[in-house]
Parts: sequence; structure tokens; C-alpha cells
Amino acid sequence: MQIQKSVKHSLPYGTLYLVATPIGNLQDMTFRAIETLQAVDVIAAEDTRNTGLLLKHFEIETRQMSFHEHNAHEKIPLLLDMLRSGQSIAQVSDAGLPSISDPGHDLVKAAIAENLPVVALPGASAGITALIASGLAPQPHIFYGFLPRKSGQQKAFFEEKKTYPETQIFYESPHRVTATLENMQAIYGDRSVVVVRELTKLYEEYRRGQISEILPSIAENPLKGECLIIVSGYDGKAIGESPEIDLVAAVESLIAGGSKPNQAIKEVAKRYQLRKQEVYDKYHGLEK
Repeated sequence: MQIQKSVKHSLPYGTLYLVATPIGNLQDMTFRAIETLQAVDVIAAEDTRNTGLLLKHFEIETRQMSFHEHNAHEKIPLLLDMLRSGQSIAQVSDAGLPSISDPGHDLVKAAIAENLPVVALPGASAGITALIASGLAPQPHIFYGFLPRKSGQQKAFFEEKKTYPETQIFYESPHRVTATLENMQAIYGDRSVVVVRELTKLYEEYRRGQISEILPSIAENPLKGECLIIVSGYDGKAIGESPEIDLVAAVESLIAGGSKPNQAIKEVAKRYQLRKQEVYDKYHGLEK
């Protein structure tokens, strides 16, 4: 059992502050975040070069210490010693809230285990920011972060989650979004999804629709920049009970994007796990 009084504590220790930084637009930096970064003794940064640009913009001169997944094991004892000696530390990631997809969580656990105060400063978070503008149900939701990269592992992951009723949030590389959506469709069926890219930046974009609509859109206009995928939860229907796929429109969309007819037919067959001949017959009006 542990009770922490965050604002006023009489312990002779420093405080570990978890400071949110902008995910793209520097105007999303909070006044409190700036004041905290100015006041602490050191900033534990995921990438000191990246954070250095942020500090320079806001004229913050606090010294930095490199703290990332490759040196966390050796740096955590040092950071704990600093906190015990009365020095305060601000931990930041490259963008958004620390402790999400970075080693900040390990530092938080270690500090709490030694009864050292940990204070979180609210601020930008890509997953929640995209969710509330997605149009999908904002609650309940589950944030998963990055997915497994290998197709087999990814499909196994989706297999475990396919009947979850919560809206699901994922981070993904723009180069892997198509493959991920294809794997998702194979397991989840043709659900509503929102693909978000370049959140808070100049080219911010939301693509909303069924997976079968989003895939040809990406083929025609490839994604660039940092991406999120938000997918609707299981609605109780049997997996696969989705609107009929317009195979002709899917083929025509790829052709419009520069693919040759046979290449487009092959791609659509692969995407929807159909025989190439079936798609060929449908496209040419030869089906019986």
C-alpha cells in the first residue's frame, strides 16, 4: 500500500516528472511543461538531438541526459540516485507522452518501488487525439501501440482480439499499413477503420471507411508520414458478415492508379483471398 501526495510532499527527495511534448505542432506544448523543463535539474531525453530542438525553440537551457531503450538498464540506477539526492528529473520522449512505446515505464516502476514521487503532466497523445476525431466509438477503447511486424504473428494477434468489443488503436509504419489492413480484414472481416497520418502537422489526414474502401484508396494515393490505424470493435455479428465487396471497383481503382489490368486483378484476388480466375471473370462480366 502506498499513498503519494504529488503537490506537497515533505520527503527529501527529488521528483520524477513525466512531461508530454508535442507530436508535431509545437503550439501544443503546455505552459506547465515549459516551466517544468526549465525548473528541473536534468531532462532525461529519448533523443537529445530531437529534444534539443524543442528546448532551443522554447529557450530552455536545462541540461539533458540520454535515456532510451538501449541504455535504460545502466541509466535507471543513476537517475534513481539523483532523485534520492534531491534532484528533480523530467523524462520526455521524442513526441507525446513518455512511458508509451519507450523505456519510461521501467523508470516509473523503479521510482515507485523506492517511494520516490512521480508526477505526470498531461499533454499531447497521438492515440487519444486521433480517436476523438475518428468518428468511431471513443469508449470503450484499447490502445495497443505497435503491432508485430511478421504477418503470421500479426494474424495470430488479430485472432486473439477479433471478438473484442472495444475500438482498437494501433501505431503503424506507412509502408506496412496496407499489409496490416489486409491481415486485419482476413481475420476481422470488412470493419470500419480510420487511417490517420501526420497528426497535428501540415498534411494531417483522416481516411475513414470500410477496410475494403481504404485499401484501394491507399493503392491509388500511397501514405506518407507517421500513421495510426483505428478499427471498430466487434459488433456481435459473425466474422465475415460484411457488405459485398465491389471487386470491379477495386480493380478499376488500381488501374486508375497505374496498374495494368492483369496486375490489378491479381492484387485484388490476393487482397481478398479469392481465386484470380474469380476476380477475372467478375471484372470481365464472365461469371455465371
